[in-house]
Amino acid sequence: MTRKILCPTDGTDHSNIAVAHAADLAAKYGAELTLCVVNVAHGGAKGPLIPHWPEADVVALLDAAQALAAQHGVAEARRVAIASREAAAGIVHHAEQNGYDHIVVGTGDKRGISRLMLGSVAADVMARAHCTVTVAR
Repeated sequence: MTRKILCPTDGTDHSNIAVAHAADLAAKYGAELTLCVVNVAHGGAKGPLIPHWPEADVVALLDAAQALAAQHGVAEARRVAIASREAAAGIVHHAEQNGYDHIVVGTGDKRGISRLMLGSVAADVMARAHCTVTVAR
């Protein structure tokens, strides 16, 4: 049974489909929904780690996802920003550490910046996750 749903978003149309689907599932089953943004860190080795998005952009992405979830029946979705060097690993690790039993991810556009959260990330999440994964298209 679905009790805790984790849904990563990056603000693209494809991740918005996942947010809407996750909110529909949460409303249907009375499950807790958490929306997350994985802020992938770049750099390192000889320089500082630099997050992909500034904090204000992360907040804006979560605000937009929360508004979309509310339109689909979830007025109070939890929000989390995950810092990770790799998107899929961050999603799966957070889900495992916090007892999520369902992850909903989007897929579709595999070009440019959206590749950080979609496409191969969805496949990696499916391969690594300890729980049910729904890929929303």
